[in-house]
Amino acid sequence: MAESIPITDRIVLDADEIVFSFVRSSGPGGQNVNKVATAAQLRFDVENSPSLPNGIKPRLKRLAGSRMTADGVLIIFADRHRSQNRNREDAIARLADLIRAAAIPPRPRKPTRPTLASKTRRLEAKTRRGAVKSQRRTPPVD
Repeated sequence: MAESIPITDRIVLDADEIVFSFVRSSGPGGQNVNKVATAAQLRFDVENSPSLPNGIKPRLKRLAGSRMTADGVLIIFADRHRSQNRNREDAIARLADLIRAAAIPPRPRKPTRPTLASKTRRLEAKTRRGAVKSQRRTPPVD
């Protein structure tokens, strides 16, 4: 039985759905950076995930932006820490945060109508602007 990763009360990811690969990290760090593959690359197939409800998938794709491939795979690259284990945990935490953000449905917009005062202001502004433009006209030749 694979371990599970709790995201919200209703969403729990299977650890089998997440694929990790480890590469050498960039930046300063001396021999540790040059010799040890500590940077974690997390891959999560959003499109084919049985753990995610269908309503969350499009929102997650929109939030992921350029981290989402054309195949519907989310890629998170974590290299903030010196140890491979901490980078792995960081990548999982970032994935969980992204899914939690996608799990919140957007509030529906309530259509409103312009007030009478705003309509009046708009019409008065149009009248003033028209008067300014009429002043620019060349006077008629008699």
